[in-house]
Amino acid sequence: MGKIVNPQRVKLFIGLIFQKSAKIADIKNRLRSKFGNIDFESEILDFNYTDYYKKEFGANLKRSFLSFSKLILPDKISAIKNTTNKLEISLSKNHKRLINLDPGYLNDAKVVLATTKDYAHRIYLKNGIYAETTLVFTKGAFKPYSWTYPDYQSREYADIFAQIRNIFIQQRK
Repeated sequence: MGKIVNPQRVKLFIGLIFQKSAKIADIKNRLRSKFGNIDFESEILDFNYTDYYKKEFGANLKRSFLSFSKLILPDKISAIKNTTNKLEISLSKNHKRLINLDPGYLNDAKVVLATTKDYAHRIYLKNGIYAETTLVFTKGAFKPYSWTYPDYQSREYADIFAQIRNIFIQQRK
């Protein structure tokens, strides 16, 4: 029998998908008020991996990632996902979201996403939220699984998560 130990804290990040016209500064301020200081912000990338959001958001979507300086316990991700879902709704116009907020966390070994969608490779947490290990850190880089979303399989995202991972490792020292 293994010895039960408390989990180590992990690094919270949030992926944003939005139209260029979105008020990102206001959204970042709202996220800061909920989750603390932002210690990493990726460049704004084109999000052209899927048409999933086109009907709701339109075309020519953008993507960026933020990470937060305060480390969290992994079991907090379900509450964080519910908080970001409520924030998306509060920012909606005419029953359409203006932004998609995808929280997750990473540690030195993996990237985990929170989702409301169940599937074979996802584990139920609580309050309608599931978790998915999306990337694994092996041989010096983040690598995808067969189920990893196409955008998360990109070199761009792997590089972003490597930068966030480096911040996390420095925080843990």
